[in-house]
Amino acid sequence: MEDSTFTFDGYQVVRGEFFAHTFEPTLTFSDNKVYVNTACVKKLPQIDYVQLLVNPDAKKVAVRPCTEDAKDSFRWCSATSKRSPKQITCRVFYGKLLSLMDWNPKYRYKLLGKLIKSNNELLFVFDLNSPEIFVKKITDDNREITSRTASYPEEWKNQFGLPVEEHQNLLQINIFDGYTIFGVKEQIKRKKEQKESEENAYEQTTIFTETNSVN
Repeated sequence: MEDSTFTFDGYQVVRGEFFAHTFEPTLTFSDNKVYVNTACVKKLPQIDYVQLLVNPDAKKVAVRPCTEDAKDSFRWCSATSKRSPKQITCRVFYGKLLSLMDWNPKYRYKLLGKLIKSNNELLFVFDLNSPEIFVKKITDDNREITSRTASYPEEWKNQFGLPVEEHQNLLQINIFDGYTIFGVKEQIKRKKEQKESEENAYEQTTIFTETNSVN
């Protein structure tokens, strides 16, 4: 039924961080370590080594695929057939990042990200301004454990997300020059697809339909 009176006034776009995101890329910082989740590794099944890039002004972190011999590269997954994500110890980087973001070293911070493409290069981008925060608490027997329930930035407390118009404007501002956000469907389906262009191996989406593109 068509309703010409409907508008998006008063509606908020619910933040992706409020949903379970087992199949979405995440990057976690905890106890002097950094690691991606299984979803990241599965989206790039041919990649074994990556670099970490930080934009201290935009407060963003990028995970960039690279070769083993590239400077500052590290293996992001195990060398087994299971290809489990590896936890990488990085005390200096961890300390610098906590200083940049004024984070608590006792907490665990998880970032929700997107796989993007620029100049035929794939990489994951994560926003440091939107972390899920897992605080540590003391149990009755005086043990320190990390909460399984995420906390969020204080300004999120009284909202589901941003108003629709503001959300769309923010996406336009935050999009990287030359980047396209898309969801990976399959890396290789048939031998003949190996000869097709890299763009045809991924389903390109517009910035306003990205939520439908990543399954």
